Amino acid sequence: MRRSLSWLVAIPLMLAGSQVAHVLAYRIVYPQAGVRLHALLQTGHGYLLLLPLAAGIAGAVVIVSLALSVVDAARGRGVRSLPPWAFALLPALAFALQEYVERWLAWGFLPWHAAAEPTFLVGLALQLPFAALAYLAARLLLRTAASVGRRLAAAPRRPRLAPVSLPSPVVAPLPPLSSVLSRGLGRRGPPLLLGA
Repeated sequence: MRRSLSWLVAIPLMLAGSQVAHVLAYRIVYPQAGVRLHALLQTGHGYLLLLPLAAGIAGAVVIVSLALSVVDAARGRGVRSLPPWAFALLPALAFALQEYVERWLAWGFLPWHAAAEPTFLVGLALQLPFAALAYLAARLLLRTAASVGRRLAAAPRRPRLAPVSLPSPVVAPLPPLSSVLSRGLGRRGPPLLLGA
């Protein structure tokens, strides 16, 4: 299997876990919905309305990558393993970068104090458990795809039927029909009256 397919399964799962941890961090720090909404809008989280669209696109990428992984496994290519360090490191980096970029876009300057906010520390702490879940999900999905591909390759194939040409039956030719004109019935004129 191509390593890029493994990453196309892993990265959307990592990002999904990171976003769930991000949302959960704000729910923990700001339990009241009104206060949480105010904090989210002040820190540049208006883009979260597009999260369902992004999740749909990411889900489609994962499904297509898994389908291609099944095809690769059916052709005899092995499953490439994913490094666990990537799942531990990339979501935390993505979360930290996301927090800084959100505030930079909302406020117009890069706030270096963003790491001191309570949502930052809670969100960063939640990244590791969600990254572990993303890692387990990616491994399970890739192993399942490889297993399905191997089973498809090992499945007995139906033999192709060769076209069989059957001899055509010998048919005796029919005698030629005599023409209507040769019997004298084909003359022009009014019909003959019978029994006048």
